[in-house]
This record gives sequence, structure tokens and C-alpha cells, in this order.
Amino acid sequence: MTNKKIYLSSPTMHGEELKYINEAFDTNWVAPLGPNVNEFEKELAAYVGGGYCAALSSGTAAIHLALILAGVGRDDIVFGPSMTFSATVNPIVYVGARPVFIDSDAETWNMDPVALEKAFDKYPEVKAVIAANLYGTPAKLDEIRDICKDHNVPFIEDAAESLGSTYKGAQTGTFGDYGIFSFNGNKIITTSGGGMLYCMDEDKIKKARFYSTQAREPERHYEHKEIGYNYRMSNVVAGIGRGQMKHLDEHVSIKKDIYMEYKDAFKDIEAIRMNPYLSCSEPNFWLSCITIDEGSSVKPLDILLALEKENVESRPIWKPMHLQPVYKGSDMIGAGDGFLCEKIFDRGLCLPSDIKNTREDMDRIITIIRSLFV
Repeated sequence: MTNKKIYLSSPTMHGEELKYINEAFDTNWVAPLGPNVNEFEKELAAYVGGGYCAALSSGTAAIHLALILAGVGRDDIVFGPSMTFSATVNPIVYVGARPVFIDSDAETWNMDPVALEKAFDKYPEVKAVIAANLYGTPAKLDEIRDICKDHNVPFIEDAAESLGSTYKGAQTGTFGDYGIFSFNGNKIITTSGGGMLYCMDEDKIKKARFYSTQAREPERHYEHKEIGYNYRMSNVVAGIGRGQMKHLDEHVSIKKDIYMEYKDAFKDIEAIRMNPYLSCSEPNFWLSCITIDEGSSVKPLDILLALEKENVESRPIWKPMHLQPVYKGSDMIGAGDGFLCEKIFDRGLCLPSDIKNTREDMDRIITIIRSLFV
């Protein structure tokens, strides 16, 4: 079937998920909380190397609660990456704070530590920093962490796209005061929807669980002294996550194979460059991305449309937040003249990176792209 749909990154189920889902149904634990939630939290914390987790309805909810726990409030300033999905920075607005966007560096496409230092010079009163690991590639996490420590500002590491990635031997999501994970349908593992807040401080995680269950006080009646949220993960969804965790390393391995195959397939085309990563890191290669050199007659849109015509899904690089109409007027800080993230957006494309891609699928994708450079 030559015209079958090839997806960017669709869910991959294995069967073990049903065991935990069935247990939830058999025991009538289908609402938020339950054994699967508790165990999923423990299993993820153990996987990344210790600490504590709160299973939530989304990664966005986890960022929101992290900002609250970090003491961010109305009119405070928070630094965030410009090139990211909006979910990384929207919670800044949820708490009434003001985002200031930071440019990307060329080696990771993530928050540039040099630009971050410039931002601290301009806004020394900043209350928190959020940095993301774009497309599964770790940022310069130790540099960003150390800058935040020097300025005594909490660091929230958005590892929504990078579960299973390592930086200098340590799992991403563990470098900040708070770590964020996402299990959305297209992520490296999925629970259909959901997220996790990670922290080494158990009391902070207990507080997050409190906020995520409407901040109900331990009284017989419904007593509320603080504003809470309906953010807790359901026991059924957590069961999917427990089954998926068994295949996380397998998924990372396949994603890496996809990246390396693209890299090898395009090595003779000078205009194509794969998304970069540091040699001290091991990405999960969630999405394989390319940029096309500025002088090339082939544009990213040409590739997207050629793939689309053949029923193959691709996607533009995240449009920088400082270019989004909703954030018009927000400050943007780079390390030099111009902003690198704008160039990456203009020249970049996310390629099909589905774990279920067959040999024939990969050949089909590569042939379509190569045909444009003849």
C-alpha cells in the first residue's frame, strides 16, 4: 500500500498497558488517585534516579504548579525559551507573571546561557527560569542551573519532550529545582494525556498533590484555605503509563535509529543539516529535525508539501514565542545581533519520526526528500 499514512509521531501500544487498565476496572479504581497513580510516580522517580513525583493531568499543569511552588505571582518576571511549544510558557501568564523570552544557542537549539546572563543583567528581579529540552535534545543544563544558582533563582526544567535523554550521564528533568514530564499522545511514551512534576523535595511534591486535588484541607467537611486545581492524573491513565514505562528505553533506541538513518541518508546533500546535540548528551531523539541552508533553492515548505502530497506527515519547527501574536510586546533577549531561533524556524522542519515506521516507510520518506535536491 504505497499511499498509506505515515505519521509524525503517533502512540505505540504494546499490550502490557491493558494489565494495569484492567486492574483499575476490576477494582473500580477509575477515578483520580489509586494504586496505578502511586506506582507510576514511584517508577518514574526511580527511572530518573530518585526523588519524588506527582502524577498530573498534563505537563502544562506541572509547570503551573511548579511556578506556584516557586513563589511566582502577579507581575513577577519569568525567563523562558522563545523557541518552544506554547505550553512551556503559557503557565507564566496563568499566575499573572510576565514572560521574558531568551534566544536559542546553535549547539542545542535550546536556551542560550550567554543570553540568559544578559537577561539577568537587565532583569535582576526575575523570580524563576524555565528552560526546555527541545525535541528531546538536552539544553546546556549544568550551565543554566549554575547561572540560576548564582542568582538564587529557581530553575524549572521542562523535560516534556526529553524523557529518557541524558546530559553528562544524568537523566533530564533532574537538573532543575523542578522537573516537568509529559505523556501526551505523540511523546516518547504516552498515557494519552498526562504529565508529571518531579522534585527532590518530598514536601514540595506533597504540596503539589494538595494543590492538584483542589487544595482540600484534611477536615470531615470540605475546607479550603488556598486555591486548588483539578490536576490529578486518573488511575486508568496512570495504568497506561506503567505499561509504557516498560518500553521507554526501547522507544529511545528506535528513535535514535530513525535519526541516524536520516543523517546517513542526507549526508551528501550539503544544504541539509540535522538538529544538533552536544557530545556529552544522549538525546531521546523524539523528533528528527532538519534545517535547510539559506542559499538552497529547496525550502522547508517545499519538503512539507511534497511529503503531504504523498500522505506523509511532517511539521514546521516551533514558531518562536516572541513572534506569536498573543505575546506581542514581550521582551526578547539574544546573545548578539538578530535571533537564532527565528532562523531555525524559517529554515527548519520536523521529519516523520514514528516508532512504527517500517523499512519501506523510511525509504519512501527519504526518496521523496532526496528527489527535491536532484
